[in-house]
Amino acid sequence: MTPARMAALHGACFARGWPEAEMAELLAKPTTLAATTDHGFALLQLIAPEAEVLTIIVDPALRGQGHGRALLGQALLAAQKGGAETVFLEVDAENAPARALYTRAGFIQTGTRKGYYTHKTGRHSDAIVMARALEPGI
Repeated sequence: MTPARMAALHGACFARGWPEAEMAELLAKPTTLAATTDHGFALLQLIAPEAEVLTIIVDPALRGQGHGRALLGQALLAAQKGGAETVFLEVDAENAPARALYTRAGFIQTGTRKGYYTHKTGRHSDAIVMARALEPGI
């Protein structure tokens, strides 16, 4: 998937989409892991023994079909192969489908960041901080 397509998908999903140049810059970093399909992508920052999910994007028209689960699985496997023992992420407290995905994947809530996300309307919502240990055979 090209940085342009990634930027377009990100912009369709978030109030502040990351521009193409930012996507290209992230992808060029040796610490960035990417999992991609035709329907979306996941980006992680790996600084072993930790990894952070930067974003997981699924084309809004194709949500609810298992694409997010597949991307998350690919991303966790890449993080594990890169030496990560723990993966962290932040998810909008109001994003119930994403929270459910992460919970099913073994993530647990470790904290809350009040007013972390700004929506297109200017309204704020909390970020739920989650973590998961990686073990052989995830």
